This record gives sequence, structure tokens and C-alpha cells, in this order.
Amino acid sequence: MSTHRSRKRIREAKRKARPELSNGDLWLQKDYANTFSLDWDCDDTLERIKVDDVSPEEFIDRYEAPYKPVVIQGVQDTWGATFKWTLERLAKKYRNQKFKCGEDDEGYSVKLKMKYYMEYLKNTTDDSPLYIFDSGYGTHSRRKKLLEDYELPLYFRDDLFKYCKEDKRPPYRWIVIGPPRSGTGIHIDPLGTSAWNALISGHKRWCFFPTDTPKELLTVKSSEGGKQRDEAVTWFNVVYPKTKKEDWPKQYKPIECIQQPGETIFVPGGMWHVVLNIDTTIAVTHNFSSKTNFPIVWHKTVRGRPKLSKKWYRALRRYEPDLADIADKVDVKSSSGQASDSSSDSSSSSSSDDSESEDSGQESLSNMKKKKY
Repeated sequence: MSTHRSRKRIREAKRKARPELSNGDLWLQKDYANTFSLDWDCDDTLERIKVDDVSPEEFIDRYEAPYKPVVIQGVQDTWGATFKWTLERLAKKYRNQKFKCGEDDEGYSVKLKMKYYMEYLKNTTDDSPLYIFDSGYGTHSRRKKLLEDYELPLYFRDDLFKYCKEDKRPPYRWIVIGPPRSGTGIHIDPLGTSAWNALISGHKRWCFFPTDTPKELLTVKSSEGGKQRDEAVTWFNVVYPKTKKEDWPKQYKPIECIQQPGETIFVPGGMWHVVLNIDTTIAVTHNFSSKTNFPIVWHKTVRGRPKLSKKWYRALRRYEPDLADIADKVDVKSSSGQASDSSSDSSSSSSSDDSESEDSGQESLSNMKKKKY
């Protein structure tokens, strides 16, 4: 049952996270709850594989090395999260724990207690609702128990940033909970990292674009999106229909996918993507640097996080000298050959004296906010 306190906390969080929506009416301005079709009917062409059928070596050759996205089935079969991560159980176990659902204009986290967020999630009619995207759970005394409920997928156990101190490395893991119409706008993940996204419940709609797709094709203009231009729901309302027209360049046609519960998506570094929650979803996602993507990640880290790169290099020289040798050969003055979302390699990080986007690049194209994620 809604209380005065919960309504107040939700209002405060909304005001801090989206100050451009200065009053409640602006959150509802487009009336997307009634006018936007959460259509599952798309040209889902993303390949699907079963984890038991493809060895790690095959996976590298077929998907990771050629930077090809893919859906992986069977990854979550042994995870406790598949039955522990329900709205009811999360709301009960983490009732009074605060989870991040946005950032203010100074780049500081906006958080809500789980009990307040769950009330919001179940009742909101906002055009683009607040979305839990929390990277701090793994080091929190209580919330870190979430780590016990899943394990790293077979193909993604390389974690070269582990050689940086936990409080210095870029944020890399998130628990993600959101209602219909929430999501992440068009973006490229930061520093050339790749990612995996494991969907526990609900359905997500994805579009992927090649790294060389011109930004101007993918951007929602202010005249088209107004104060909601960075939102996934706005992108699907404004840009997605353009991708279906005859004059959309064929080489930049999107790869589309409806992610089903239990499926895990591999997102190659450098690839533009946008994600919309079709219904209420619960997921976990990690970004990573592997031996396969290391040359590009190194290139982008040297240019985007120079202080971090020096500390990382010293650790690699000690623990992975072969990789340090590769780093020595990377020409960081030339182009990496892979696009960057300007917001995802250059915003601030609370855990670092360099700059980086906290949201593992789960950031939209045009500005988002300067992060501490």
C-alpha cells in the first residue's frame, strides 16, 4: 500500500535523476503507457547457440574474435538466481537496502530502497521509468550475497581488469531491474569492452548496429525527442521506424532480437546497441576485457584512462607478461578501428582519478550525465 513516505522518496529520486523533467506531468507528457506499442513482433535474426554445444575455443573463433553478437542458451541452468530473483523475494530479502536507479547532475548516485522502488515499478505509468542499474552490490556487506546466485558464463571468465584494484577498476557488473518502457538508449560500451547480459525474467528488445554506423543516423534529435531524447523508448518511437524505410542504408541495417527469460546475450565491443524492456525484467550484466579484445581495450584505456592504464600495465607486466608485450606493440596514436560513444569513454568515475562512464557504457549517445558507474 502506498504511503506518504514512499511517494516522497520516489518523487525525490525522480527529481534528482531527471531534473530536466521539472514536474510530474513531464514524466507523462508523451503518454507512452497508452500510446507506445510494446510489440514483440520483430525480425529476430540474432543467432542462438546452446552453451553445451559450443566449446570456448569455438566461441572465440565464431563470435568473440569476429565481434559477432549471439544469444547463448543454457548458461543459467544451474543458477540460484533463476528462482531466487523474483520481485517478491528480492523485495523481501533486500527490502531496506538501497539500489541505484539514476544519477544527479553532479554525477552522484540516486538510490532508492528496494521496497520503495518495487512500489514504483508496479504502479508507474511514466513514459520512460526509473530503472535499477546498480554496480555497487558486489562490494556491499549485504547486497553482495547476490553474487552467490550466479556464476560467470563459461565463455566470459577472462577478466583482465582484475589486475587493477577493485576500487580503481572501471565498474563492470550490474544488477538490472526495470518495468515496461524502461531501458538504455543507443550506446557503445566503454573502453572497447565486450559484455554479456543474462535475463532472469521478462523480455528485452534489442537492436544492434555495426561500429561504423554514423552517429547522426542513430541519434534522436532534440526536435524529435525533446527532453526524453536519450531514452530507449524514444529511440524506438523515433529512430527505429526509419530503419525500416527503403532509404535506410543497407549496410547499417540493425540486427534485432527479443531476448527471452534464461537467455544470455553476448555484446561485442564497439557495437552500437539499444535495449528496451517489453515487460518487467530482472537481469545481470557484466563488461569484460579478455585476451581476445585486449588490444582494442588497451588502446582505448591508454587514450581514455591514462592513469589507470599505467597501473594496469604494471600489473600485467608482473602477472601476464605476454599481454604486456602485446600492449607495447599497440599503436595508441592511430585509430583503434572501432567507434566510441563519446559519453562512454570520457565521463567521471567515483572510484577513480581518471575519467570513465560508470554504466559500462549503458549510456546513451548524446550526453547522459557525468558519472562517478
